[in-house]
Amino acid sequence: MYARAAVTTAALLGAGALVLPTATAGAQTPAPSAVQHDQPLVVAHRGASAYAPENTFAAIDKARDMGFRWVENDVQRTKDGELVIMHDDTLKRTTNVEELYPDRAPWKVKDFTAAEIARLDAGSWFSKKYAGQRVPTLKQYMRRVSHNHQKLVFEFKKPELYPGIEKQGLRILRNEGWLDKHHVKSKLVIQSFSADSVKTVHKLRPDVKTGFLGTPAVADLPAYARFADQINSTHTSISAAYVSAIHSLKGPHGKPLEIFTWTVNDAPNAKRAAGFGVDGIITNTPDVVRKALRDG
Repeated sequence: MYARAAVTTAALLGAGALVLPTATAGAQTPAPSAVQHDQPLVVAHRGASAYAPENTFAAIDKARDMGFRWVENDVQRTKDGELVIMHDDTLKRTTNVEELYPDRAPWKVKDFTAAEIARLDAGSWFSKKYAGQRVPTLKQYMRRVSHNHQKLVFEFKKPELYPGIEKQGLRILRNEGWLDKHHVKSKLVIQSFSADSVKTVHKLRPDVKTGFLGTPAVADLPAYARFADQINSTHTSISAAYVSAIHSLKGPHGKPLEIFTWTVNDAPNAKRAAGFGVDGIITNTPDVVRKALRDG
């Protein structure tokens, strides 16, 4: 996720009308309230990304091995229309794309086919131990998450670059069994920095829990609560009063609005966020956060 997340009220309320297909059968079932818990949920950001290369099988497997059920990912689209797991809109930082394709700068995800991306090493940049890790497709990733019995905070990354990505992503989630009542009830949140993208997901599948990434002004929160179940803000931008303002509102499913804060990687900030009453903490170091919460 990016550090700059705010959108203006004008951009939010002035978005054009969306022309969307009818939601699939059962889509009108209200999303249930979050599973009750005594402390914030701990979500492994791009997997346990302090310990294994982000957004790879290794990262979500590491989170599983450390005992974490919730992971977060980022989704973008290739030149030939495949959805892949990648945070940046360029392949440069986390793969050997410069070495393999030296004449293809600036190495944007959207300029490479899925087959070309499948050749890349997505682990060596992090450690030789992870040489040969690949960039998963969304289909591959969802099957791994299912195999690991994990839950997912799913992010549409830069959806403005990929028209229709919400409908496509939802279709893949449905085909992989992730839009049945069981998964929708307690295993999935779909989020984005784009208010329009979150609106689109909510209109296509009103039953799915959604999150807006940002820190809107308190006065603007009711507008977001019409289509987002969560306001997921960077931990440096929130306070106890802000969290209370979020919790005082009801989201589109008639349940109190929630907040998952990010990216918290140390004990003092984990305790601080928990003290504010956040519902979840997204972190590269889930073990550090878990220990801080237990100690606190």
